[in-house]
Amino acid sequence: MHRHRITAVAFVFLFLPLLSAQTPAAAGGSALQVHLDYTGSGTVDRNHVILVALWDSPDFVKPNADTKPFAVQRLTSKSGSVKFEHVTQNPVYVSCAYDPTGNWKGDSPPPDGSSLGLYSTQPGEPAAVNLKPGKATKVSFKLDDSFKKTPPPPQYRPALVVCFHGLC
Repeated sequence: MHRHRITAVAFVFLFLPLLSAQTPAAAGGSALQVHLDYTGSGTVDRNHVILVALWDSPDFVKPNADTKPFAVQRLTSKSGSVKFEHVTQNPVYVSCAYDPTGNWKGDSPPPDGSSLGLYSTQPGEPAAVNLKPGKATKVSFKLDDSFKKTPPPPQYRPALVVCFHGLC
């Protein structure tokens, strides 16, 4: 009897650390819930969505950045939440874009005229969201029409000047 108790205690001490090491974070990452309030003038519905994106670096806001989000969720109402499950990157950065055209699928940069936003503590600077391993982290922010994607400026092309017999 005494021997079985020692075996049971040994089992608990040897294998319990292994079982507890398998937290949800180790098994599949953390969760992030993003709540967003859009106060802009556009209609948000199943076609004109707000895409919420997660990035592994704040560099996505730099000019000519060649980065893509690692996760994207669709929000189909002006106020609501999306939840990202099994997020293994930490920290993460959150941005959003409203699709005024109804044609954007999120597999390319947002169309011109899209309202753009990001989770930040300093204007224009993405803030890191530090996830808690195995737990859900919640953030919220607002999106309005104050910052929109504009078309790129036209390429500068010097005028071609052709002179005929000295007449320019």
